[in-house]
Amino acid sequence: MIIYLDGAFVPESEAKVSVFDHGLLYGDGVFEGIRAYDGRVFRLDEHINRLYDSAKTIDLAIPLSKEEFKEVLLETLRKNNLKNAYIRPVVTRGKGDLGLDPRKCAKPTIFIVATDWGAMYGDLYEKGLTAITVSIRRNPAEALPPNVKSLNYLNNILAKIEANYKGGDEAIFFDTHGYVAEGSGDNIFVVRDGVIYTPHTLNNLRGVTRKVTLEVAASFGISIEEHNLGYFDLYTADEVFVTGTAAEVAPITTIDGRAIGDGLPGPVTRQLMAGFSAVTAKEGTPIY
Repeated sequence: MIIYLDGAFVPESEAKVSVFDHGLLYGDGVFEGIRAYDGRVFRLDEHINRLYDSAKTIDLAIPLSKEEFKEVLLETLRKNNLKNAYIRPVVTRGKGDLGLDPRKCAKPTIFIVATDWGAMYGDLYEKGLTAITVSIRRNPAEALPPNVKSLNYLNNILAKIEANYKGGDEAIFFDTHGYVAEGSGDNIFVVRDGVIYTPHTLNNLRGVTRKVTLEVAASFGISIEEHNLGYFDLYTADEVFVTGTAAEVAPITTIDGRAIGDGLPGPVTRQLMAGFSAVTAKEGTPIY
């Protein structure tokens, strides 16, 4: 595997960062997850824009223009001869000292990893995922905005750990006000009487796949509403599904031991899964 690291393309074994990098020491940095399908990078501009928005929010100046960043990302795919891939661009605060002060970090670290990627949940796209509502709460927007895709993912990891112990494929977060937020790494949707409901994006990430899924739903004439949601809405839903770059569109058929609908992926979810696949098959920035 060839990795882009601070202006050079190096073998994986030589892709190293300092133990004094604040991304490692403090989770001080930002990242994106991006997919390439059949030689095209899907929604590249939107992902890069979100990366730069995240960086601006934490006052991190990325030392490449957006166009330069896109080019090195595409070149990383070319160096690895990839057409279908998951791409992880990362920008850290860079090497500093053991103190917190970001002013001690002279230059951000940038690296990009691209790897082969298949269906994240395997046969669960046909059977449906088991989800667990976890006790850990999503970071409140006034503390660490969930819209910043930062390297500090411990909140998400704690949720995943709890779901693992309780036998869940995915965790469902609530926020500190008791409303549904998102999954451990994806946005969440409820279907009731043919209408899609999803939380506002103040307490969860403004997902690129979320946005595409809503566009697909609108093209099918499916009504969409953003609402605060609670346990009742999850348990009594006809369908529940999650979306994310890695997960794509994935059905949830059990939550906290309760079957959702008839316990199988529902018709709206299946329609959106097919619609999302159709969009990714025709859109994207050419790699080659």
